[in-house]
Amino acid sequence: MSGGMGERNHESRGLFFRGLVPSSSFFRFCRLLPVFFLLLFPAPRPLHAQNPGSFSTEEACGELGAQLRWDPFFRSGTLTAQGHRLSFYSGASGERGPALMDGKELISVALPYFENGNLRFPENFVVPVKHTLNRYIEEDMSRFRIAAVIIDPGHGGKDSGAVGTHSINGKSLKSVEKEITLEVSKGLYSLLSSAYPDKRILMTRQGDTYPSLEDRVSIANSVALKENEAIIYVSVHANASLNKSARGYEVWYLSPEYRRTLVDREKFTDSAEVVHIFNDMLEEEFTMESITIARFILNRFTEILGTSLPSRGLKAENWYVVRNARMPSVLVELGFVSNPDDARLMADQAHLKKFSEALYKGIRDFVEEFENSGGYIAP
Repeated sequence: MSGGMGERNHESRGLFFRGLVPSSSFFRFCRLLPVFFLLLFPAPRPLHAQNPGSFSTEEACGELGAQLRWDPFFRSGTLTAQGHRLSFYSGASGERGPALMDGKELISVALPYFENGNLRFPENFVVPVKHTLNRYIEEDMSRFRIAAVIIDPGHGGKDSGAVGTHSINGKSLKSVEKEITLEVSKGLYSLLSSAYPDKRILMTRQGDTYPSLEDRVSIANSVALKENEAIIYVSVHANASLNKSARGYEVWYLSPEYRRTLVDREKFTDSAEVVHIFNDMLEEEFTMESITIARFILNRFTEILGTSLPSRGLKAENWYVVRNARMPSVLVELGFVSNPDDARLMADQAHLKKFSEALYKGIRDFVEEFENSGGYIAP
């Protein structure tokens, strides 16, 4: 096992624009041309149009709390707000047409138009779009979702974790767990933050610091959640062994036999006899979700790392951070710093990015399944 044993124990626009361009092949060709640019406007507060009946681009983005991506070649745009996207095209002043919300709902609007070279948004565009967007946001609030992801780079500061020293092609290579885990976790953080601007992506450490095991768990357990929100915990480590030939990645989850208290007993003072029932149900739910996260991550590791690194499979153990985090949680071992082949891969920036990508895609797979099923993960 790891030298850090102490720590572990302690949209496509094709449908929308169909008929607007001569052919699909022409459309695909044109999309390769560098003709688009981004217009990003902050939306600190609702604004009001300077001219009655229409809004400037900045005013419309402020009113909707959105960012605009504009394609001047097709004279079309995408407004993005709180995880939702509205696709539209411009027309003549007074012309009406469709706008597509999240690739599934068409709404009839007064099309944006150009006036003196500036894009204007009619009030009859902004009002129905805002109404539709508010409806989608209300639906989001009522649907069970992953609201936060905790990334825990193992070790740090005074605790270097596992360390391996090798001579490869005549050069000395020192492989340090705390450095590897932080690099991979930063890459994962960047990918998740970009993909999920509406979720809280948190790291237990962002530099060479040493949060204790209690600190790491406390960070995770103190995240405030609404009734329809959930959170997951991913701890990132590197392995070590006295057997220098041992190598590969593995993903751990909490052993189903381990019993822990997840329910706040103070909330059941009037029905104390059912506390253990609710606790057992929550334990079962977290176990199934943890196993599902672990499987998704392992599958992505196998897909992205290929034959460069062997899989050691899924494993169950009562690691400290996993058993004390009151949420679905997994611990990932990237490879063995004690093995020269694994150490060489973990010293390569391109390979570290693959680790980050595999973790990201595995987490993304779980988020999609969890949210699309309304929070139900089948056994």
